[in-house]
Amino acid sequence: MNKVMLIGNVGKEPDVRYYEQDQAVAQLPLATTERGYTLQNGTQVPDHTDWHNLVFYRGLAKVVEQYVHKGDKLYVEGRIRYRSYDDQKGQRRYVTEIYVDNMEMLTPKAQTGGNMATEPLQPSQAEGNAPF
Repeated sequence: MNKVMLIGNVGKEPDVRYYEQDQAVAQLPLATTERGYTLQNGTQVPDHTDWHNLVFYRGLAKVVEQYVHKGDKLYVEGRIRYRSYDDQKGQRRYVTEIYVDNMEMLTPKAQTGGNMATEPLQPSQAEGNAPF
C-alpha cells in the first residue's frame, strides 16, 4: 500500500498549469513540523520542519487554485512518487512528490476569506486522481 497523510502549512501560492481540454495540474510546497521538546536531562531538542512537494490534478487542482493560499493549513492524503530528470547542466536530479487524492482545508474561513466548506474533498467530488 502506498499512502501518505500530512498536515502542514502551504509554503507559497500554488503553481497551476492547464493542459489539453481544460485539465489542470497544481503544485505547491507543504511544510510539516515536529515540535521540539526537552529531555529529562535538560537537553533541548529543536523543532524539525520537512518540506513536501504536493501535486494536484484535474478538479482538485482547480479547487486549490481558487481557495488555497500561502500560509493555509491543509490535511492531505495521497501517494508518494519518485522521479528523476537531467537538469540544464546534465546533472541527474531526483524529485519526491505527493500525488494528492484527498484534501481538507483546516484554516478557518475567516482567515482565508473564502466561501469553501471545510468538508473533505473526495476524489469523485473533485476529480483529483492523477491521470494514470
